[in-house]
Amino acid sequence: MSRRFLFLLAISAALLAVPIYTALAEDKPARPHKPINLLFIITDQQRWDTLGCMGNPVIHTPNIDRLAREGARFTNAYSSCPVCVPARTAILTGHCIESNRVTNNEEVEAANLPGFLTFDQVLLRNGYHGEYHGKYHSPYQYALDYSQPVRWLNGKKAPAGCKADMSESQAFAKFIDEHVPARPLQPGEQLANMYNRPYRPDPLDGASKLTPEEVAKMSKDRVAMTAAQIGQGFSYGCLDVPPEFTHTAYTVKEGLEALDRLKDGPFTLTVSISPPHPPMVLPRPYYGMYSVEKLSVPASIGDPRTNSPYLPKRYGLDSYRDPDNVRQMKSDYYGLVTLDDDWIGKLLERLDELGLSDHTLVVFTADHGEMLGDHGMMSKFVFYEGAVHIPLILRLPGVIPAGTVVKAPVAQLDYFSTILDYLGQPGHESEGRDLRPLIEGHEDGHDRVAVSEWPSSAIPGYMICDGRWKLLFGRAANARSLDALYDLQADPEEMNNLIGGNPEREKSGAEAERMKGLLVAWLERVKSSHTEDVKARPVIK
Repeated sequence: MSRRFLFLLAISAALLAVPIYTALAEDKPARPHKPINLLFIITDQQRWDTLGCMGNPVIHTPNIDRLAREGARFTNAYSSCPVCVPARTAILTGHCIESNRVTNNEEVEAANLPGFLTFDQVLLRNGYHGEYHGKYHSPYQYALDYSQPVRWLNGKKAPAGCKADMSESQAFAKFIDEHVPARPLQPGEQLANMYNRPYRPDPLDGASKLTPEEVAKMSKDRVAMTAAQIGQGFSYGCLDVPPEFTHTAYTVKEGLEALDRLKDGPFTLTVSISPPHPPMVLPRPYYGMYSVEKLSVPASIGDPRTNSPYLPKRYGLDSYRDPDNVRQMKSDYYGLVTLDDDWIGKLLERLDELGLSDHTLVVFTADHGEMLGDHGMMSKFVFYEGAVHIPLILRLPGVIPAGTVVKAPVAQLDYFSTILDYLGQPGHESEGRDLRPLIEGHEDGHDRVAVSEWPSSAIPGYMICDGRWKLLFGRAANARSLDALYDLQADPEEMNNLIGGNPEREKSGAEAERMKGLLVAWLERVKSSHTEDVKARPVIK
């Protein structure tokens, strides 16, 4: 009986222990769920290979590299259009440039656009507070929901609905005037148009070739120079402005102040940094940080482009076939990227200081790239890798596995649904595809493609890439543009167009047809008006 008594006693004690344990657990307050914030950092005209984490052995980008170590890095991210306004509008709305009806920079002032919401508008209409600082280069109808007025870009007239007291360029001019005293130019110096302060030009500089009247007009208006104004050149040189008063510093300082205002969350904050977009003027120590003599030139710098969609007579910039000029441009460009990285580091530090890092999705990307001497070219506007291949990094500790590398091709259309998924707002209309399955390894990405668009019949209207093969194709059956197929595995410099005027183009016909089929499927999915014309266009002529 004693054994039985002890056994029953033990069972009773065990049963009694269960509700006691449960009650203790229920009495302990659970860790409250914190909404996920968004910090979206975008630079302008930064190509994909200007980061240490992307294998660049020269450039110094420790802060962006840290994001990559702590999050997910995409090795094959592409701009949805290699020019500012269409690319940024595609990012915001998750819709392609044809659907948005924003196909070039001039349409930044377009009205009566489709009623697509941006990912920020979705968040701001669902309990988030948000601000946007820096270059706002999309139709202004998308900027009206932020917690503070968003400044418009350039121009003298505020767009409809704008409550900002000045434009972005006017605000920066005020900032410079408050912190950097003006001084007379010394011999050999020029006025940097964005700063209205002196810089010493490089030999590559185009602004130094302007007449005094043109310089005076731009200094007075304080507007950004265009390629036409400076004869297909830009400003390059050493800027006499302290680093803490550069345009990058100004933009990030506004972002830091916004973090202090928004820290109680949930929030969405965009910090839109203009460099390394021209003008490529920069202060010491960033100017000269990368020794010109030690920098390489692109293997494709001498490409004659005889079987290229981008013929020299149309894109003929002889300065960018000169190795010395390209090395100097590269030095200036790399210096601007490192300047950006240093200030991005201050944003990440402030997140840490405020205790926000563990529940803030950080996205780092660019709108498009920069040719930087590839194929003897500069700037953007083309589907070569330098202009269309961009960086993309996402970090969300505890959710996005640290050190993730995604090799599948992705495009800017995909950002919209991805951001809203991570921030708990899924299900909104988009033409992109959520990147989360790729990040989490639930999808191998074999059926993914990246598409970029350009509204022209003189050059290819579409680029489609499956990670290895890349097709540049006309928008119409009889478009006069030259088509191109590149094998990025065998020909990463895109020197050998396998179709077009290639005498052995028939050998690549099957691969070109396969890529055309993928493009047609994408066009059908986004309901493009060019679908039937593309179907009718032969890949081998």
